[in-house]
Amino acid sequence: MKAAVVVDLKKVEIQDIPAPVPADNEVLIKVQTAGICGSDLHLFNGTHAFRKPPVVLGHEMAGEIVQVGKDVTGWKVGDRVTVEPQEGCGECPMCQQGLINICDHIKVPGTGTWGGTFAEYFNAPADKLYKLDDKVPYELGTLIEPFAVAVHTVARASVKERDCCVILGAGTIGMLCLVAAREAGFKKIICTDTAPFNREMAVREGAVAAFDPIHEDVEAKVMELTEGVGADLTLVAAGAPNILDQASACTKKRGEIGVVAAITRPIPYTAYTLSHREQTMYGVWTYESEDFKHAADLINGGLDLSSFVTQVLPLEQTQHGLEMLNAKTDPIIKILVRVNG
Repeated sequence: MKAAVVVDLKKVEIQDIPAPVPADNEVLIKVQTAGICGSDLHLFNGTHAFRKPPVVLGHEMAGEIVQVGKDVTGWKVGDRVTVEPQEGCGECPMCQQGLINICDHIKVPGTGTWGGTFAEYFNAPADKLYKLDDKVPYELGTLIEPFAVAVHTVARASVKERDCCVILGAGTIGMLCLVAAREAGFKKIICTDTAPFNREMAVREGAVAAFDPIHEDVEAKVMELTEGVGADLTLVAAGAPNILDQASACTKKRGEIGVVAAITRPIPYTAYTLSHREQTMYGVWTYESEDFKHAADLINGGLDLSSFVTQVLPLEQTQHGLEMLNAKTDPIIKILVRVNG
């Protein structure tokens, strides 16, 4: 089968590799579409924490079951599905609490024996499958995984007030956080991004305002829109050097800050505002299974995120897609790769 393999720093090859053979508890899926994620870009740039070349890209996907393991029940050839791409060990303290996303021995695509999704066929445990409604196109089904990250990001917040949410960075995850915050009942959502296209889309998707953090005083704008109080919740979905200070400055006393951006380099941070305003900061790593189910239910129920798919490329152009995302010169929210079809 054809697969997009990162073979070296910033180098992708389309290789012919053996198709996976599903285990008794797994299914084999013919991949229709796969998404380019920020973590794929980290792999491409050599900054991923644990995925190293050579490795097949990808963990976001949607496709059709073509083979079913002998112990699998409830699924059949022809079912349209997406996959929650993480499997816990089942034994560590985190797994015992249902927190497989922070399992000590988590298994994800592109590690060990589990291949990535930028391949014509992908195997997955049956208990990680989610059915796609017949009216949901594969492109939209592929967005369930990144949307689950956004759902989890908002669900991690414990603030009772839902007056204002600020989202710093309106890329893929930031934009999906906007939708998740909107669905969670936040009345006023404010976004920032350096790209005009992203700011314009944020407003179209319900943000009351979207500011350019390079040329505008974001803290002053947020305080103006919240009558000097600040945001109940601020989500960090970008990695600018001043982003954590900016988040604290935008957040009210006893407010919360959620960090979903995977910031892989040291950045300065002065914690005085965090202490002075008694704010709480939490981290986010993928999602819990209930978040994935909620994301799938929303999209199967009619939530339309299709406008977020800004590019669909053939598998052979995977390198180009990563270079586009890296350069950020084109209007981009989400790039998908069409693997089959």
